[in-house]
Amino acid sequence: MRSLPALAALVLVAMPLTACTVENDGYPSLLPRPIESRDDAEPVRPDPVAVPDAALDARIAQKREAAAAAAKRFQEAAIRAESRVAVARGVAEGSEAWVAAQTALAELDSIRGETVQLVSDLEEEASQRAQAGTTAYPPLDAAIAEIGGMATSQAERSTALENALGG
Repeated sequence: MRSLPALAALVLVAMPLTACTVENDGYPSLLPRPIESRDDAEPVRPDPVAVPDAALDARIAQKREAAAAAAKRFQEAAIRAESRVAVARGVAEGSEAWVAAQTALAELDSIRGETVQLVSDLEEEASQRAQAGTTAYPPLDAAIAEIGGMATSQAERSTALENALGG
């Protein structure tokens, strides 16, 4: 009799162990599925290389030369405008000194307009290239940034002179 309880205890201990070895197809496997092991990263594509374009390079060079000439004229006109604004500061609107200062400021705006037009022309060229599906052209982008910077600095200087005349 004594072995019966020992046998019963052995059966109770061994049953949970045998349950671990029984395969049950009712549950899904916890191993990664094929869809989970795929790579979702974007494929690496080489950057497109812009093909040199001699005609475009010539147009860019022409725009840069025109921008440099306009920048020189703007600098000379800004010096004249500064002196006229200094004389016209505090005088009545409509006086001869005030009109001379306004005329000098209008000349600055005219020259700045030429620079802005050059940037617009280059941006139009870049837009046409993009619409045609061609790659970006680094010299064109550099010229847009360079001449755009000139136009921005000209606008800032012109605005500062206008504010000085008004104040």
